[in-house]
Amino acid sequence: MSSKKITVLGAGKVGRTIAIELAKTHTVHSIDNSTAHLQILQNKNPAIQCSQADLLNSSIPFQHWVSDADIVISAVPGFMGFEVLRNIILSEKSVVDISFFPESIESLNQLAKEKGVMAVMDCGVAPGMSNLILGQYANKMEVQEFCFYVGGLPIRRDPPFEYKAPFSAIDVIEEYTRPARLRRQGKNIVMPALSENELIHFDEIGDLEGFNTDGLRSLLDSFPTIPEMSEKTLRYPGHAQLIETLKAIGFFKKEHLAATASVLIDCWKQEESDKDLTAMRVILRGKKEQQNITIEYALLDYYDDVAKLSSMSRTTGYTCCAMAEWMLKGKTKLAGVFPPEMIGKDDELFEFVLQYLRERNVNWKKKVFS
Repeated sequence: MSSKKITVLGAGKVGRTIAIELAKTHTVHSIDNSTAHLQILQNKNPAIQCSQADLLNSSIPFQHWVSDADIVISAVPGFMGFEVLRNIILSEKSVVDISFFPESIESLNQLAKEKGVMAVMDCGVAPGMSNLILGQYANKMEVQEFCFYVGGLPIRRDPPFEYKAPFSAIDVIEEYTRPARLRRQGKNIVMPALSENELIHFDEIGDLEGFNTDGLRSLLDSFPTIPEMSEKTLRYPGHAQLIETLKAIGFFKKEHLAATASVLIDCWKQEESDKDLTAMRVILRGKKEQQNITIEYALLDYYDDVAKLSSMSRTTGYTCCAMAEWMLKGKTKLAGVFPPEMIGKDDELFEFVLQYLRERNVNWKKKVFS
């Protein structure tokens, strides 16, 4: 495939990783409001064009930043993701989005159809790979239960939180405050974030705790007949209780949240040299040809010592890159906004993504139990 022009919006840890990877074969333009983020990217790859801009409050029209792009990547924080995606679609550009915004895509879906562009949202590791896996198997078996566990964790466990934020700390705080939607016995229910804490064992790293967060997102709408669906975030044991204590004494009340966020962002700051890991387990239970079957996909990935890239930026960023490469090949020509599960049923696409990740040493392991 010939070199294309790609605009990456957002140069945080994940956005930088995406830009660096795609710049190996394409011309990349990275845009961020932080000169510090852009300087780190320039130091890693001086060939990437970098521009400083506040994408939602600039005197320069948004379309200017994406006008020559063959495809756009949106890796901005979630609080601005919806509006940025809307502007990309208005600019008549196809896009892969990992901003994980909370708003409904219904209005953007219609807009994308009118503009004749394709937008794939939530295309990271989780959401992202979790969606692709369910999309791949939903038509191959009768799925009766779907659940997944995922966490990005520091290898060095510094108290009290034993946690560093591998992506926007604002989005992490949102995970801890937004009610979790899940499905029980065929009914959609809402549970508090951090609820139903349980220990999940990983042979390589020991026990982690898993608690409810709002990670199912579009899957609840895409698969209304699967009776059991849940998602849990993974942390080292004890982390959730610390957060619950902060909530109980008022630190997460609306009037205190800005100050709390400021402190936690500082506590959770992940330095460029901080080594991390990504642990994830996706489980599908059901029937195939009248026989009970359980399919499990597992991922345990570590910081890249050679490239000096965090695990979460790799596992999230490379999934996004794979989808962008697939779209640039012209393999899928659809108009609208699509969650990954809607295109994950394509066998060729699914294998392309897994192979793309394997080539970059992000290895998903599949097990089948009867």
